[in-house]
Amino acid sequence: MSTESRRMTRPSQLERTELNEEQARIYDAILKSRGSIAGPFGIWLHSPVLADCAQLLGEFVRYRTSLEPRLSELAILVTARFWDCQVEWSLHEPFAVESGLSEGVIDAVRQGRDPNFGRDDERAVFDYVSELLNNRFVPDGVFNAAQKAVGKKGVVELTGIAGYYSLVAQTLNAFQVPVPEGCAPTLVDCPTFEA
Repeated sequence: MSTESRRMTRPSQLERTELNEEQARIYDAILKSRGSIAGPFGIWLHSPVLADCAQLLGEFVRYRTSLEPRLSELAILVTARFWDCQVEWSLHEPFAVESGLSEGVIDAVRQGRDPNFGRDDERAVFDYVSELLNNRFVPDGVFNAAQKAVGKKGVVELTGIAGYYSLVAQTLNAFQVPVPEGCAPTLVDCPTFEA
C-alpha cells in the first residue's frame, strides 16, 4: 500500500448545501458580515463552535480595533509572511495597498526583508509583530516603542491580530486551501495549493 493511498483526505471547505442547521446559521452570519466565505471559514465550519468563536474574533480584529487599517494590515502581512501563507497574503495585500501602506514596505515584507519605513508607527508595529512571531517574546525596547505608537489598548489588539491571523494561516496551510478564484498569488517562496 503506497503512502498516497494510506493518506486520509483532508477536510475540504464546506458548501452551504452540505451544512446542518447550526453550521448554516454560522455560515449565514459570516456571509452577512464579510460578504463571502473565503479563507478558513469553510474549514472551520466542520467544528461549528470553533467557527462561530473564530469568526467573531476575526470580525473584531479585522474591522473594530482602535488601530488604523494601515497598521492592522501591516501586522496581517507580517503574520502571513511568517507562516508562508499564500492565501492570507494574497487576500490582504490589496487591503494593505488600499489602507495606505507603501508598495516599498509591502514588497520588503513579501521578500522577507527589513523594510525602510517612513513612519515610526509602522516600524514599531513591524518590530513588535516580528519579535512576537519569530522569537515568541518581545524585548522591552520593542514593546515600549509599540505602546508609544499605538497605546496600551493598541498593543493588546496588535497581539490579538497576530494571534488570530496565525490561526487563520495555520488553518489555510494545514488544509491546503487554494487561493480563491480571481485572486492572484503574490507571496514569493511559499506553496500555492491547487483546488
